[in-house]
Amino acid sequence: MAAVNFVTTILWLRAPGMSLFRMPVFVWTVLSAQLLQLVFLPSLTGAAIMLFCDLTLGTNFFNEQGDPVLYQHLFWFYSHPTVYVWALPAFGVFSEVIPAFSRNPLFGYRSVALASFGIAVLSSFVWVHHLFASGTPEWMRMLFMFSTELIAVPTGIKVFAWTATVWKSKLHLETPMLFALGGVVMFLFGGITGVMLGAVPFDLHVNNTHFVVGHFHYLVFNTITMAIFAGIYFWFPKMTGRMYAEGWGKIHFWLTFLGANLTFFPMFPLGLQGMVRRVSSYAPEYAGWNVIASLGGFLLGVSTLPFIANMVVSWLQGSKASDNPWHATGLEWCTSSPPPQDNFEETPQVDTPPLQLRHTQDVLAHNRAIVSFLKAVKTDRKNAIFRG
Repeated sequence: MAAVNFVTTILWLRAPGMSLFRMPVFVWTVLSAQLLQLVFLPSLTGAAIMLFCDLTLGTNFFNEQGDPVLYQHLFWFYSHPTVYVWALPAFGVFSEVIPAFSRNPLFGYRSVALASFGIAVLSSFVWVHHLFASGTPEWMRMLFMFSTELIAVPTGIKVFAWTATVWKSKLHLETPMLFALGGVVMFLFGGITGVMLGAVPFDLHVNNTHFVVGHFHYLVFNTITMAIFAGIYFWFPKMTGRMYAEGWGKIHFWLTFLGANLTFFPMFPLGLQGMVRRVSSYAPEYAGWNVIASLGGFLLGVSTLPFIANMVVSWLQGSKASDNPWHATGLEWCTSSPPPQDNFEETPQVDTPPLQLRHTQDVLAHNRAIVSFLKAVKTDRKNAIFRG
């Protein structure tokens, strides 16, 4: 139902003049993610109902009389695209934050927007790479190895666009930008290891080891959670009307960045050495990397403390935020912080792409200055008449 709400709102309730290619990239990524949710979630729902029938009604869908691999197909048909349900909005956050703090428009706006749909489409044809070690026929392995590696193209387009956006820019390294850049760097680790796992020989070698765990967490925590923090810091002034403490935000970033890498990077060498996943104990030769991962995990836990304190104290006592403290683009930065009840005093008319909205904001600010000047002149004139 949430996906229906998002898709309907985006397709039918945009501001006047906001065509699809005038939408922010973040909205493109949310639309792509929720379309995935609508298309693929029924597969998991059907698998859950069939499993329930096996366990309670004595049916034979997935047991030894049925086909256990069928459950894997139904599960992963949804559960691999769901990674992009999480990741696509994270990419959207990067595409909003990086241009704002680079003082540069996003490079290749249309390419990045269309790449979001490219990721959504291609993610429909990659689920079998989770079954390479499940007796999958050789022809199917080759087919899905190709489709899995192909999805690196639209994701590479996004990384190239972010890199080109910051290239030779005057970077403003406030906390949202630090989290965005850190997330992109760690996404490269997750993406490169994903390309490695998409190759059948390598996947069979590290199947069910900690290498897979490291790859997964470089995407799900090191990329997506970093994007969530970037988005919280970026839109915090707009949502609350208060500024957070920048120093505490940077402490939070460095503790998180170091803790995340110390926690999850050791899983790559552990997996290559053969340590399997889902075990409660391990051989002594794996102890060194596991100790480092444990220390990183504690550091990662500690990193949330300055974040929580910063958000609570800043929300209650932070300095007042201006309407657009980051000089960012987007309609939300054209209204007050926090926005009024209906976001805008009157429905905005969108006549330019999102990358040109900074010009729109300048025009609006200029118009507001003229109105204020005229009101002052009118007031002075009335006072002069009264005095006369």
